[in-house]
Amino acid sequence: MSRVVSLLLGAALLCFHGAFCRRVVSGQKVCFADFKHLCYKMAYFHELSSRVSFQEARLACESEGGALLSLENEAEQKLIESMLQNLTKPGIGISDSDFWIGLWRNGQGQTSGACPDLYQWSDGSSSQYRNWYTDEPSCGSEKCVVMYHQPTANPGLGGPYLYQWNDDRCNMKHNYICKYEPEINPTAPVEKTYFTNQPGDTHQNVVVTEAGIIPNLIYVVIPTIPLLLLILVAFGTCCFQMLHKSKGRTKTSPNQSTLWISKSARKESGMEV
Repeated sequence: MSRVVSLLLGAALLCFHGAFCRRVVSGQKVCFADFKHLCYKMAYFHELSSRVSFQEARLACESEGGALLSLENEAEQKLIESMLQNLTKPGIGISDSDFWIGLWRNGQGQTSGACPDLYQWSDGSSSQYRNWYTDEPSCGSEKCVVMYHQPTANPGLGGPYLYQWNDDRCNMKHNYICKYEPEINPTAPVEKTYFTNQPGDTHQNVVVTEAGIIPNLIYVVIPTIPLLLLILVAFGTCCFQMLHKSKGRTKTSPNQSTLWISKSARKESGMEV
């Protein structure tokens, strides 16, 4: 019960009435300190060619120590909805595009009547919570589940195609949502902590954990390598020319005669008058 309350509190604090809404940036982990730093990441791709299949999304989350999103209850569903409502990507808007979650089925040849009971969470969660769109799941060859996010689409029989679930072919290309469980002994990440601007509100509500320093250095250093090489070549050329000129000043030509100038005054014969 306390976990449900915490999830609802997180959703409320993400966009509290009268307060500025927390902006969720694609590709960042968003952690809610109110319930032990449970974290999520919205991976949104504006370009269709960059979106991924269910298995690719699953592997991407697992490679970072997380898993495709599992939903324990309606409170967590509402929290994710709040995050999607505040999703933004610098410079562009967010288009109609669904998000893979971690629900899927591995059964073969089952009838549609038994099909809904065959879905399971890829992270091993035993949650029985479901939020299917009307007449879903349709089963057949569609075995992996997305969360609808089509705000500009005309509503269907079940209303707008927003946040309800739909089964889809696993090789289709979509965005995805990762979930990261609290760590027992968490490492020290680079964090930016945001507070509400409500008077008297001291809740430490959202922590955005950015990528570590090593990946960031890689992205900075690699593009500068050509410039560094150019500077190195220019510096080497300059040193070579200066050294060459210095040798030219001290070198005496073998064909050049050596002149000797006497320090004593030269006596010239005079004529008596």
